[in-house]
Amino acid sequence: VEVNNTDAEGRLTLADALLYCQKQGITEVVDVATLTGACMVALGQDIAGMWSNSDELAGSLQKAATSTNEKLWRMPLEEAYWDGMKSDFADMKNTGPRFGGAITAALFLSKFIDKEVKWAHIDIAGTVWADKAKGLNNAGGTGSMVRTLTHWVS
Repeated sequence: VEVNNTDAEGRLTLADALLYCQKQGITEVVDVATLTGACMVALGQDIAGMWSNSDELAGSLQKAATSTNEKLWRMPLEEAYWDGMKSDFADMKNTGPRFGGAITAALFLSKFIDKEVKWAHIDIAGTVWADKAKGLNNAGGTGSMVRTLTHWVS
């Protein structure tokens, strides 16, 4: 991986964790991270973004989010954006061009997922903190997606 942005180090660590999980024989994996400010630009501070290679997994997560009153929006894994991640020096870059940053971050992670593994990435950069109380959340850390994931695994 060509590191063309040292501030995008989290996706490298997350990619390593995804590879490790697969070595343990998992068939499904959901990662949750405050990965990109671009997701916050796209969806604001009330909606988490989700990317997935599985309609079934994405649907079950969406259903869990709806059941727990958390806002989750599926975003596209637009393969055409991968062209901006190609490197002359390595297999790929860790960031793409200026636009579509949340999508290219998810695309980066997707390259570390085996085809038979169902995967979803949830970006909670915008939803992890609330400046004031709103809905079920007090001001401060929101615990974004905890209710959703708890419902999903039960």
